[in-house]
Amino acid sequence: MTEGFEFKQCISILKSTGKKAKTLKELRAAIMLVSDSCIFHHTYQYFLKEHILEYTNDFAHWAGESLEERSLAEQLSSIDPYEFKNINGLRTQLLYVIDDYLEKFPEPREVLAGDEFFFNETISLVFPVGIRAKNLAEFLMAIKFVDIGSIYYHFYEARTRTGGWIDDFSKWIEESMGKNALAEKIRNIDPFMHDIEGIKQYIVEEIEKELKEDMETARIEQ
Repeated sequence: MTEGFEFKQCISILKSTGKKAKTLKELRAAIMLVSDSCIFHHTYQYFLKEHILEYTNDFAHWAGESLEERSLAEQLSSIDPYEFKNINGLRTQLLYVIDDYLEKFPEPREVLAGDEFFFNETISLVFPVGIRAKNLAEFLMAIKFVDIGSIYYHFYEARTRTGGWIDDFSKWIEESMGKNALAEKIRNIDPFMHDIEGIKQYIVEEIEKELKEDMETARIEQ
């Protein structure tokens, strides 16, 4: 019997750490000390926020928009958090990029009051949304209407939760639906090239194509 896909949603409750930075050196010092949860919030959970797409994490966003250090922002944005097996690996890379920049430009400016980087953590709450899909057609209908928090949970958060860096959508489509090629297309979506709505639309379009091909194949075989 095919296992259905249960849609869940993730919401985050913001919690201040009390730490802030007004210079790049202060940012670096804080990155060394803050919790893994704080680093996770400012990197992996960036895609839950409505930010400028040219950035891929809060540190890059602040460097580009508040510090006006565009080159540094680009370097921080080039860091893919999913390349690292744990938060410490990501933290180390963030520090390496900042240290390299400070070596070349030792005195970046101080931001204006109110533009400091505020370090936050989040408490994530996960709950089912009451939708379960038993086949690809039902999955298509569901994914069109679920909240972006559900897309984030199954596409982004799943990569760290499962330990295999695989999203829930492609895993289910491959293992339960036997649609390996479709699963591979979804798995290969570059999270840095789209916002969450863009990813949702891409998945919808690929599933619609797959269902159309299935219908055409069934018609020919009749």
